[in-house]
Amino acid sequence: MTDVTYRSLQRLLYLAAALFIGIWFLHEVLQVVLLFFFAIVFTIVLNAPVTWLEKRNWSRTWAALAVFFGMIVFLGLIGWMVVPKIVTQVKLLATNLPGYIEQLRTMLSGWLGDQVTEESNPLTPEALKADMPSASTLFFGIGQYFMGVASRILLVIFFFCLVIYMLINPRPLLALYLSFFPTQKRDTAAEAFANASVMTIGWMWSNIFAGAIRATIVWIFLYFMGIPGVWVWAGVTFFAELIPRIGFYIMSVPPILIALTISPTLAMWTAGFYIVLDEIIGDLILPRIRSNTMKIHPVSILLMLMLMSAAFGIMGAFIATPLTAFIKAHFEAFNKNRQEPELKDRNIERMLFRK
Repeated sequence: MTDVTYRSLQRLLYLAAALFIGIWFLHEVLQVVLLFFFAIVFTIVLNAPVTWLEKRNWSRTWAALAVFFGMIVFLGLIGWMVVPKIVTQVKLLATNLPGYIEQLRTMLSGWLGDQVTEESNPLTPEALKADMPSASTLFFGIGQYFMGVASRILLVIFFFCLVIYMLINPRPLLALYLSFFPTQKRDTAAEAFANASVMTIGWMWSNIFAGAIRATIVWIFLYFMGIPGVWVWAGVTFFAELIPRIGFYIMSVPPILIALTISPTLAMWTAGFYIVLDEIIGDLILPRIRSNTMKIHPVSILLMLMLMSAAFGIMGAFIATPLTAFIKAHFEAFNKNRQEPELKDRNIERMLFRK
């Protein structure tokens, strides 16, 4: 083997090892990267009231601290008023869950025949006791649960530390972002980031507004219809707004199933209510709110949502829409002069009508 061949093989091995280590490292820290991006999105949203205060002669530090801790106090008040009710109803739902499942089995048995439940045992207390894990397994599971809770608390603290530091002093980070672009492209990059920020702020505030409306209407409807767990389903409805389109199924399916255990008619009314609510909020109110900010085609959002959910789970679903906004803003900013609007419209007409 010649020296040239040996050195080439050595470089190839080093490259393969570096590529393997890079992929492994990216896989290990990917959740942190996603959390960092979500912190950037959160900071962009909070930056709007901070800059509003800055224009009224507040210093950046005091404005950032006022907005951040005002948001913390507001969330704390909401939690103090709502969380105890949600926890109580979650406990009741968990206690009554075997009964709900048994009622569904009985109902399906009446509709489809006895073959549905012939081979399955009813969820009696004796059957549940027989399926209980051993003491060592139970203690190990409890230990893992508390370790998971502790790690999530640390992650939340880390998240809010990121947000407050970026909110107080964002200029070095923005300068770092611009340094990734050539000098002649930095004006375009700044324009793209500003447009993405406008879309992201519009997305977040429209979700908060629409989520609050949906949650209030859902609470009122489910309360008067007598469906258990109204606080739980109202809370789920509020946060499900952050996941476009798919959030509708997340918030509607559980209460519909519980309504089905009470009465098929009640389940039909509940399903109809959620469909009508989604049509009114999703197709009439939200488009008007977002018309001046997020001009993103639903196909783009759904595609990104499916890709990010498949790759990264619930965190990917949450950041799919703002990530789509960033991609769209940068693509449009760096490609806006590639083709004249008249020529583009003519080509679209040609493709649409097969001319």
